[in-house]
Amino acid sequence: MTPAVTCRVAIGQEDLDACFAVRKEVFVAEQGVPEDLEYDEYDGGAVHVLALRSVEGAPLGTGRLLLGDAAVVKNGDPDPGVGALGRLAVLAAARGLGVGARLVAAIEDAARERGLHAVDLHAQTHALGFYERLGYEAYGAEFLDAGIPHLAMRKPLR
Repeated sequence: MTPAVTCRVAIGQEDLDACFAVRKEVFVAEQGVPEDLEYDEYDGGAVHVLALRSVEGAPLGTGRLLLGDAAVVKNGDPDPGVGALGRLAVLAAARGLGVGARLVAAIEDAARERGLHAVDLHAQTHALGFYERLGYEAYGAEFLDAGIPHLAMRKPLR
């Protein structure tokens, strides 16, 4: 049975702590990303989105949207109308339930609300199909981030 899921922009320290705990579980514990690489100087100015199980409010996933100069650094495009989606993470027990797609939609909504016309991301290569199904297109050469192969992707917002 698919759980009822709520996705929303994180508000307050409790929500941010939940976002960071999900990221630690997925990226640091599961994927072996060093903790000092997982958390960066962009977290403070990012729009964090949190997925919660609607019934009891347990965190299921998270992602962030970078704006302005932080997005330019991440996506390499000086266009201030392009945001950077990143740090998308869904706990293992919630995978395959549509949580990731709901998080991406919520991040895209946050981007639209801030007047952005496109979203870029750096996808782990194993996740390309997921992002392609959501309308993202890969561009450029494969690169390593924290020792994991990635491709840049972009989606225009309508």
